[in-house]
Amino acid sequence: MPGPLLTLNVHDTLRAAQRSGATTVECSLDLERSRSTVALNERHWSWQGQGYPYFDACKDRTIYYWTSDAFEPLQRFSQSLIKLVPTEWGAPTFEIDGIKMLPTAQVSPYADAERKVGLIEPRGKNILDCCGGLGYFAAHCIKGKAKHVQSYEKNPDVIWLRSLNPWSPPSGESLTLTNGDIALEIAKLSDASFDAVLHDPPRFGIAGELYSQVFYDQLARVLKRKGRLFHYTGTPNKLTSGRDVPQEVSKRLERAGFSVKLNGDGLLAVRK
Repeated sequence: MPGPLLTLNVHDTLRAAQRSGATTVECSLDLERSRSTVALNERHWSWQGQGYPYFDACKDRTIYYWTSDAFEPLQRFSQSLIKLVPTEWGAPTFEIDGIKMLPTAQVSPYADAERKVGLIEPRGKNILDCCGGLGYFAAHCIKGKAKHVQSYEKNPDVIWLRSLNPWSPPSGESLTLTNGDIALEIAKLSDASFDAVLHDPPRFGIAGELYSQVFYDQLARVLKRKGRLFHYTGTPNKLTSGRDVPQEVSKRLERAGFSVKLNGDGLLAVRK
């Protein structure tokens, strides 16, 4: 079983209960997926028969995981700083070099994914999940009885985050997760092999190839006629430069053979 995950709020709960004289406290050690009873004493706290130390200092906006002998921030730095970040909703988001990858201001990123997955009606479908991230799209596809989800994630550090995030789905019969760049991998996929597509790319300035006409032509090729595509776009640069990324994407998708409608912070398209 994975070890406990701590945030500032949880650690404050443990400390406050211990200082009040309590010998146990109930809290979540898996980012609000469940509740646990924790035993307390002055020097440490215990869960499932193992003792864990209190922190001398605990940072906000940080999730700590147990490495077998100490708590460390749930983050890695290879080419970029990849960090799992707590939210008020339980389900975490993640950041790359300080840039938040999932919406959290007004809705849980997990609930946001549920709404978007519902747009493609996953039941019984083979689904291409282009940019897997933490796997929230895939989780709701599985919950929605998809036949199979083929998910790609190019960053191995994000895949490592997934392995420690209790909200991320494991690979299995209904989910295949490939560490690969969909911009390259899509050429290997068969024509009309998917019933639906979910495309949640990084912003245009980071991954412009995933907004290109070449890539959209490939999406049209692998998607069956009448198949649905949800494409997250957001509205980057609209206030600073007046650039309308959703409109630009709509035109390219239409050239690739889709009918397209704006839907929330993205586009819902149907292969003609």
